[in-house]
Amino acid sequence: MYSGKDYVDYMIEKSKWIFCPICKSKTRTKVCVDTVLINFPLYCPKCKQESLVNINKYKITLVKEPDAKTPSQ
Repeated sequence: MYSGKDYVDYMIEKSKWIFCPICKSKTRTKVCVDTVLINFPLYCPKCKQESLVNINKYKITLVKEPDAKTPSQ
């Protein structure tokens, strides 16, 4: 099939940006089709929130939204 540099180019071509499950904007995270992430803390630069997600074959599942942070003293 593919080998060496051809395979890397193919995987980069097939990668996709991950979108925030809260505000639906593009994040700074990009994944390939064979990427599996479990309990991944996905940060969104637009809404400035962090969500705990699972990602498998580009499908994003929200594990849970983190609780509001208490103000630091």
